[in-house]
Amino acid sequence: MKKFSLWCDFIENNFLDNEFLDLIAKNAINGATSNPAIFKNAILTSPIYKEKITKLRGKKAKEIYEELAIADIQKAADKLAPLFYQGNDGFISLEIDPRFHDNTSLSLGEAKRLYTNIAKENVMIKIPATKASYEVMYELMKNGISVNATLIFDFEQSKSCFEALSAGLKEFRKNNPRSREPKAVISIFVSRFDRLLNERVVDKNTIGILTATKAYKYIVSQNEEGIRALFASTGIKGDDLAKDYYIKELLYEKAINTAPLDAIRAFLDKELIFKEPLKDECIEKKLNANIAQDELIKACKTLLDDGLEQFCIAFEDILKAL
Repeated sequence: MKKFSLWCDFIENNFLDNEFLDLIAKNAINGATSNPAIFKNAILTSPIYKEKITKLRGKKAKEIYEELAIADIQKAADKLAPLFYQGNDGFISLEIDPRFHDNTSLSLGEAKRLYTNIAKENVMIKIPATKASYEVMYELMKNGISVNATLIFDFEQSKSCFEALSAGLKEFRKNNPRSREPKAVISIFVSRFDRLLNERVVDKNTIGILTATKAYKYIVSQNEEGIRALFASTGIKGDDLAKDYYIKELLYEKAINTAPLDAIRAFLDKELIFKEPLKDECIEKKLNANIAQDELIKACKTLLDDGLEQFCIAFEDILKAL
C-alpha cells in the first residue's frame, strides 16, 4: 500500500489546542517535530509561556526550558496518541541538547533521561547525525526508544544512520520478541542545499531534491519498515516557489515530509499524486552536470556545521532569556 506521511514542523502550546487538532481531524498531518529553533520562537515570543516561566523562577535555565518543552511534547504526544495506536505514525520529536553533538556519553545520558521524563511511547528522541552520535542511535533503538536522526546532508550520513539504527533494532527484536518495536526516521535536509547552491548551479531548486532522493532510495532498498526516510527543511525562502513545492516534488511512497505550517496550509486538500523517483544513474548525471563531487561534499560539511551551530545558538539564546 502506498503511504505518505506529512508531519508538522512546528510546536507551540496554544497551537496544540487549536489548529494542530484541526489539522489532525482533517487528516492533513499525522505527526510533528520540534527543534531548538522552533522552541526558541515559541518560548520567547508567545505570551502563554510568560506566566509559566515566572512560576519556575529559581530553577536553573535549562531546567526551566526542559519543563516547558517537555510539557508541550507531552501535550502533542497525547493529541497524536490515537494515530499512534492505530499504526498511523503519531510521533512527536524532541531534540537533545545540541551542544552535546560531539559527546557520545552526554548525548546518550540526556536522551534516556528526556525519554524517561516525557514518559510517552510515541516520542522520538532527535539526535544530530554526527560521528559521535551513531552509537547513541544504536543504544536507543536497542533499548526500545524511537529515534529521529537529524541534520543529514551527506549520503554517507544516511548510510551510517541506517546501519546504526538497524543494528539497534535487530538487537531489540532479539531481546524483546513480543514487545512493541521502536521506530526511526532518517531526516534528510532539502531546501538548505538550494539556498546555498542556487547561485552556482544551472538547475535551481533541484540539488536538495536530488540528494534527498538518492538517500531515500537507499533507505527504501534496505526493506526495513521500522526505519523510514523523512524529508526535512522543506520550507521555502522568498516568493519564487510555491509554499508546498518540496512536498509535491518529494511525494514518494512510504516517505515522510516534515514541513512548516505555511507549506502544510498550501498543501491542504491537494490530490496525492505520487512521483516515481529518478533512477540512480539519472540522479548522478544531473548532480554531475550541476556541481563537482568535491564541491558537493564541501557543501554538505558546510550545511552540517551551520545546522549544528544554528541549533546551538538557538538553544543558548533560550537559556540566556530564561
